[in-house]
Amino acid sequence: MSKKTNMTILQGFEWYLPEDGNHWNLLAEKAKELHKMGITGIWLPPAYKGTGGIHDVGYGVYDMYDIGEFNQKGSIATKYGTKEEYLHAIKALQAAQIKVYADIVFNHRMGADDLEEVSACLDAGDNRNNQISDAHPILAWTKYTFPGRGGIYSDFTWNSSHFDGVDWDDREKRNGVFLFEGKNWESDVDKELGNYDYLMGADLDMTNQEVIDELDRWGKWYLEQTNIDGFRLDAVKHISFRFYLHWLTKLRKESGKELFSVAEYWNPEAAPLCEYLDASGHVTNLFDVPLHFNFYKASSSGGNFDMRTISSGTLIDSRPDYAVTFVDNHDTQPGQALESFIQTWFKPLAYAFILLRNTGIPCIFYGDLYGIPHDNIQPVKGLPELIKARNICAYGTQTDYFDHENVIGWTRSGSSAMPNSGMAVIMSDGASGNKYMCVGAEHAGETFVDLLGNHQEPIVLNEAGCGDFKVNGGSVSVYVPIAAYSQIIK
Repeated sequence: MSKKTNMTILQGFEWYLPEDGNHWNLLAEKAKELHKMGITGIWLPPAYKGTGGIHDVGYGVYDMYDIGEFNQKGSIATKYGTKEEYLHAIKALQAAQIKVYADIVFNHRMGADDLEEVSACLDAGDNRNNQISDAHPILAWTKYTFPGRGGIYSDFTWNSSHFDGVDWDDREKRNGVFLFEGKNWESDVDKELGNYDYLMGADLDMTNQEVIDELDRWGKWYLEQTNIDGFRLDAVKHISFRFYLHWLTKLRKESGKELFSVAEYWNPEAAPLCEYLDASGHVTNLFDVPLHFNFYKASSSGGNFDMRTISSGTLIDSRPDYAVTFVDNHDTQPGQALESFIQTWFKPLAYAFILLRNTGIPCIFYGDLYGIPHDNIQPVKGLPELIKARNICAYGTQTDYFDHENVIGWTRSGSSAMPNSGMAVIMSDGASGNKYMCVGAEHAGETFVDLLGNHQEPIVLNEAGCGDFKVNGGSVSVYVPIAAYSQIIK
């Protein structure tokens, strides 16, 4: 990247944060610290009232107009705090030159205020295209009137006409996937289970113009209330691929803001992600889920993963300009539905890979930066230094040395516009090793040291700017100019 400051996003939460309503305050306090570390953007958790009130992580969405302001679902505050504290945190982060991205969860609603009788048929669990019952009356939680908010900000209320299905019949006290009579699942969604429009709760009918108009109104209101800089879009594989083409384009035009966006399409294969990018008009970036799974396989393979293929079949290979890379997140951490947590020993390797290369926008997981006390998981060793190294050293031409199944490396030549930039990275998922690599003639005679301290011996580059760089087994070493080392560790 040629920009002076490399873009680096922090996912600003993990699943098991304390349910004390203090997280917005904590992030406001950390704003300057995060900026100094090299964080340029932060993805905040869903800020609106969930069905669990202060206990809700935010994905069981009840009222998107209540961002910690009304006494609903047993509390005024959300798990993270009040509206006033949320807006203060946004301002504090932006004052520290950190862009703020809001988590947007549109696909489903939970915690309805009342039941409605709806005619619906039951779908087969393994194929949503097959109905296994005739249409019959069920009692569905589909009526959302928000009595605790009393029509403030919006008098729009939800009813069964705004949804196409639910997963609970309150009359029979029965779970299942119920498609409302006269409705169809959207066709341009992920094809898992035949059709993966339905995920959970009361599923929005994205063919209903009243729904589209309400989501448009809410988006405009939310931008005006919060002044955020962009979005993280939840579960887009379950929503019409064309919806965000409409929604983001309209908001960007009306607001005059760039509104950076990254979407979650959970699939270990790159092809469906590329299909989504094309169908949605490239209006958003996507998380590189296939790369996460490559990291997971490598960390679980006992040194038998071919590190030369670490980026094979990923979004950074096929659509690098739209890839947001990550190691883990709130869904992959222990105890969650998509648990696929990268093993501790491999985390520094994975973070060096996403932070110090020239493709993809890296997203750091809060639980990796600060630990996960719920599971006695410690912060990833050396992660703050790797983030700083990205900002100070990771510039210029990248030369890859992916010529060994266990030991791989690359160099960055640096930029004249960034003093003390340039680096050499070497990692191994097996035995210790070494690799002769060239940073560039402009670095001839310079002394490079291992930022992570895994190798104590300095490397003096020869007249061609090359050196023999060493790495321990199952480890990574990041060699930077000695002046940059002093900048990073101070």
